[in-house]
Amino acid sequence: MLLDPLADAMSLIKNAESVGKPECIIHPASKLIGTTLKVMADRGYIGEFEFVDDGKSGMFRVKLLGRINRCGVIKPRFAAKVAELEKWEKRFLPARNFGVLILSTSRGVMAHSDARSQSIGGQLLAYVY
Repeated sequence: MLLDPLADAMSLIKNAESVGKPECIIHPASKLIGTTLKVMADRGYIGEFEFVDDGKSGMFRVKLLGRINRCGVIKPRFAAKVAELEKWEKRFLPARNFGVLILSTSRGVMAHSDARSQSIGGQLLAYVY
């Protein structure tokens, strides 16, 4: 039973990385998963990814680079102010300036460093390092 597609996608990526696979297929696809993958690709954790239309909900084919140690979703999706981002970094990331928190903000899904530079907060979605 599929309850959280983003959690399933992050778990699939983490498991495929730990086994050493060159790519993985995330099914079903959604806009939230796509924008989260875009943040991960911009930061260099995964390679390129593409949407494949299968006539249903679609899927993403993701190239893995072997750079992910751990990734996952943050449940419940806490609200994070700009001043509180340091607290959440300490909680979910292993060291300062190592890894990325992914937030859903009013200006779209972005990394915590981008949100801090634009002085906006949002909902915590995921982490990757």
